[in-house]
Amino acid sequence: MKKLVTISREYGSGGRIIGRLIAEKLGVPFYDKEIIDMAVEKSGLSREVIETAELRAKSNFTYTLSSAMNFGEGVGGDAVSMNEKLFITQFDIISQIGDLGEGVIVGRCADYILKDLPGVTNVFIHGELEDRIKRCTEIYGEDPETIKNTIATYDKARANYYNYHTCQKWGQYSNYNLSINSSYISEDAAADLVVGYIDKRTYK
Repeated sequence: MKKLVTISREYGSGGRIIGRLIAEKLGVPFYDKEIIDMAVEKSGLSREVIETAELRAKSNFTYTLSSAMNFGEGVGGDAVSMNEKLFITQFDIISQIGDLGEGVIVGRCADYILKDLPGVTNVFIHGELEDRIKRCTEIYGEDPETIKNTIATYDKARANYYNYHTCQKWGQYSNYNLSINSSYISEDAAADLVVGYIDKRTYK
């Protein structure tokens, strides 16, 4: 059984919680904010820049424009934008995690970055809007007055970020091995479902 999992998720669907539970059940490292720590050290960029990279893509036009602007000397001496430099940094970090052969990685286009690595299980977590609102307000403590707009903003940003860097479509079923609607199953049961899938799946 290959214990390497990527988690893509809609905002408020519980994907991060489910991912952590999967890591605990598999006994493997969990990578979410840890990747930010590694990217800060590797890139020299500020934590704020790295933490808000995905959210900057809420406007696809401005994100693309930013990516077209020169930032400095990048790989092979080519000038790259801050967005591209950060993506390359995270690409390298996630590739290194993939080489280790185990771990649960949340977001950051990990399914695309590791797509040529045999045996990776790619999971997409989504949910009904009302349940995502409830989780965000009751568990994450977010403002009920603005949460619907926050969810829409983050989902759009994640889609733009993913679509731009991968030339694939965020949330499209063909990019994942397993898709789970967290509105109809508990977080712990969802994690059990993924672990059971990993145990039973065929590896090609």
